[in-house]
Amino acid sequence: MVVLIHVLFALISIGQTTFLLFMPSKTKLYSTYALFCGTLLSGTYLVLTKPVHMLTMCVEGVAYIAFVVWSIAFTHKKLAKKTTTD
Repeated sequence: MVVLIHVLFALISIGQTTFLLFMPSKTKLYSTYALFCGTLLSGTYLVLTKPVHMLTMCVEGVAYIAFVVWSIAFTHKKLAKKTTTD
């Protein structure tokens, strides 16, 4: 059950993050934070309770984290530029 929740959090988070890149807003940014935290917490729980194929999970986790963190930073820049020009 936790695996299903983790996968749902991750997929929704990737979709939300991609959507955030094209249409940035503070509300979407906060929901991306929540989904990201949910994915990290459930992933940490899974690694601690079932440490099988940890290398594969870590590589996928690092790729996920890199994409989401880069997207959040890029969105912050976009929103900052938008705020200063308004």
